[in-house]
Amino acid sequence: MKRVAAIDCGTNSIRLLVADLDPATGELTDLDRRMQIVRLGQGVDRTGRLAPEALERTFAACREYAAVIEELGAEHLRFVATSASRDAENREDFVRGVVDILGVEPEVITGDQEAAFSYNGATKELAGRDDVPPPYLVVDIGGGSTEFVLGDAHPSPTATLAGGAAHHTSSLAARSVDVGCVRMTERHLVHEGKISDPPTPAQIAAMKADIAAALDHAEEAVPVTQAATLVGLAGSVTTVAAIALGLDHYDSEAIHHSRIPLAKVRDITGDLLASTHAERAANPVMHPGRVDVIAAGALVLLSIMERVGAKEVVVSEHDILDGIAWGAALDGE
Repeated sequence: MKRVAAIDCGTNSIRLLVADLDPATGELTDLDRRMQIVRLGQGVDRTGRLAPEALERTFAACREYAAVIEELGAEHLRFVATSASRDAENREDFVRGVVDILGVEPEVITGDQEAAFSYNGATKELAGRDDVPPPYLVVDIGGGSTEFVLGDAHPSPTATLAGGAAHHTSSLAARSVDVGCVRMTERHLVHEGKISDPPTPAQIAAMKADIAAALDHAEEAVPVTQAATLVGLAGSVTTVAAIALGLDHYDSEAIHHSRIPLAKVRDITGDLLASTHAERAANPVMHPGRVDVIAAGALVLLSIMERVGAKEVVVSEHDILDGIAWGAALDGE
């Protein structure tokens, strides 16, 4: 058994997992799993730089996570940074700050590496289940990007994709595209410095066109219609699932491996796009940091389901963070 820590720092949130892993059985036992919305990618699509206030929010979360890691006695830590830090001109400021606080250098991974980590974390529990047959199409809808990964089996953490990310087999196809809930909101739903509330039909149409172009790009590398099971990851997907399930609070256990039909996703997306900030914020499952970006995230999910021809999405609470944890265990060998 190995005790490891994994940090996933994306465009919208930073998340920590401390877990005990048994490489012999493939079992992962959570000791602490937490998330903060720090909006590291604030303004990056427009300015190309990480904002000072966004960096400070992220570093504050890192200080909290450092205390948790020390308290639980994790033997190995792996810190992975994704879309926002890939795009930023001043990402070295981010790297130095993380090293000072946590003592490890963040790996600013490529989109393909991000996709493979997500696939590993999401599909490890699905092997052998008749109700969720492969091939699996894993879609990770983040703040700045969405990763698509198609594979035909569960992952082996010792195999590698070109570029160094662990995955299960050479048949895996992956692509990352620059479409995410924060990026789409900032690019299309902001008018005169404020987020439209609710968005106009023209804004929604522009967002749909942007998403469609990104899906065209994804399909150049990933034959998405070959998937037998669509697996959806990250906060936009899990929030839509929580709404679909009618939960009165956010319940990870109820959400994990829930199956949300296309018609339900379509209805929820329409409601979110037509709602005001106050109406979205009043939903008991809505994290305050997702109120302004959830409509865009839901539209990305709906667009993917319609393009793939998926009748439902299988929602996973296990994702890139779990894949990073397995990578941390291997690093310690």
